[in-house]
Amino acid sequence: MAESQADAAPDGVRIGVVSVSDRASSGVYADQGIPALRDWLTRALKNPVHWESRLIPDDEAAIGATLRELVDDAHCDLVLTTGGTGPAARDVTPEATLAVATKVMPGFGEQMRRISLHFVPTAVLSRQVAVIRDKALIMNLPGQPKAIAETLGGLPDAEPPVAGIFAAVPYCIDLIGGPYLETDEAVCKAFRPKSAIRPQQS
Repeated sequence: MAESQADAAPDGVRIGVVSVSDRASSGVYADQGIPALRDWLTRALKNPVHWESRLIPDDEAAIGATLRELVDDAHCDLVLTTGGTGPAARDVTPEATLAVATKVMPGFGEQMRRISLHFVPTAVLSRQVAVIRDKALIMNLPGQPKAIAETLGGLPDAEPPVAGIFAAVPYCIDLIGGPYLETDEAVCKAFRPKSAIRPQQS
């Protein structure tokens, strides 16, 4: 019995959460991005999570260095950033993210903008990107807590419903050699082909 329970235990996952903000990083106001990311992911994932949190300014070199450190040194499987994705001069998170990429995953950014367009026409100004660096997935998220939750979880009450980006994240991480992520379907139902679903242990 003990052995089957161990077999059934979800894989551990290392997640980096990065808030990019000149003002929050200098103490002008309290950061809301990291708490919003951790809150949603804690509710969505059944896996034990080791968190790596970073609060940094809107500086392209600093963002790139942080992303490389989280993947290469801290061995994060998933890295989520928030902030710095608009058209303003100091918004350089996408440039820094693309600079550390080994592959670009454009579908994530397309779906983020599709979700946001349900609320504001200025969603077309957002430049969020997602990339793979080695065996880690890195994704840029919006800056506001409400938008973070909508982007990750989707709009289940819309007509027709709109899928959030996190539904595709577990299978993406499967494909790049990361841990098997299990979600609470009440928060986010992960999609995998039947052949990729891990059998449930009794």
